[in-house]
Amino acid sequence: MRSAITILISLMSVVAAAETQPFWPEFHGPKRDNISPETGLLKQWPEDGPKLLWKFTGCGQGYAGVSIAGGLLFTTGDFGAEERVIAIDLDGKLKWQKPNGRSWTGPQPGARTTPTYSDGLVYQLNAHGVLSAFVAATGEVRWSTNLVERFSSRVSGWGFTENVIIDGDKVFVTLGGQAGKIVALNKKNGISIWANTEIQDTQAYSSPIIVTHGGVKQMIALTHESVVSVDVETGKLLWTHKHPSTCDQNVTSPVFHDGGVYVTSGHKAGGRMFRVEVGRASLAATDTQAGAEARPTFTTKEAWFGVEQDNCHGGVVYVDGYLYGSGCRLYKRGLVCAEFASGKIMYNNQDIGKVSVTYADGRLYCLGNDASMALVDVSPKEAKIVSRFQPPWVAKPPCLSHPVICAGRLYIRHLDELFVYDIKQ
Repeated sequence: MRSAITILISLMSVVAAAETQPFWPEFHGPKRDNISPETGLLKQWPEDGPKLLWKFTGCGQGYAGVSIAGGLLFTTGDFGAEERVIAIDLDGKLKWQKPNGRSWTGPQPGARTTPTYSDGLVYQLNAHGVLSAFVAATGEVRWSTNLVERFSSRVSGWGFTENVIIDGDKVFVTLGGQAGKIVALNKKNGISIWANTEIQDTQAYSSPIIVTHGGVKQMIALTHESVVSVDVETGKLLWTHKHPSTCDQNVTSPVFHDGGVYVTSGHKAGGRMFRVEVGRASLAATDTQAGAEARPTFTTKEAWFGVEQDNCHGGVVYVDGYLYGSGCRLYKRGLVCAEFASGKIMYNNQDIGKVSVTYADGRLYCLGNDASMALVDVSPKEAKIVSRFQPPWVAKPPCLSHPVICAGRLYIRHLDELFVYDIKQ
């Protein structure tokens, strides 16, 4: 009896430890909203920044951020001719690194995407369309597939930059291929579950989100000239809405709130919010058996459009009815606050500049294109820089990675270097 009780207590301890481990399993966090649930963070930083816990040199050439799960953090980088997925423990020690196809030597050379963690595996789409699944603890390759060849796709000008998203047993990729515009694969073995060929557009460089609206779980993705939504179970196209790019740079992830979808692109392409309205289709004659229900239909209606918030690739967060993200610096736009419902521009703080953002504990964390790091108080009335410092990077700007806040730590990456700071109060 005592032995059984001891085993039970040990198992409960393991489960409890797993549940309390730092968890930021994918690009922009577990909800893909780029908002950390962290509280009790420093309200202000010392002049030279918060305490540096450790620095890791050896990330390779690249712009990926980090994902965190199972006591490890994951990122990617290019090393000579090959791209590698990297696992580091929470004390900054390299655990493993494994190749995943060729490096990217086209425009803006370097690895692009943050690995996605799910149920003990790590998934990464490389710039040439190779998707691989690795055992998170060891780096063992579980499966790997060339999606460009498999679904008759092509590599666009900036390469594949999508941070893949997972729901249940499916991993999704926006390929733009003739045999699959958006595809869903079994995350355990890479076998095809469905491939959508209804969409009339090619892929862009954005990372999708998954939401439930009208009782239907749907994946919303930004393509080259549109925003599209597909049913995650069947792959059926649910709705589409035009969002043209001015220079082949539809990058920023969509933002969804209460039936509204916001998308934005840089270089004066601007931002727009539209409503996804839910209707109810009538049952087909063959579906009138007892218990059958009509599936909802969806239409979109544009609420507003404006060029002021033309976010290029730094991300936009939704907080209490307002959108926060930087405009394109080429057009003298800094951190812009816009009302979600109306598109009204509340302000444009050019002192903050072009930044990649995340949000935690009532503050915006801004990693600048100039490689500086800022803590910013934001409200609909103003954005005020509370603290700003220059991390001791070896490489020169521009810095394009997105910051991460997890378990009282700030993670920032710039090319080969990763800095980890203690920001707990």
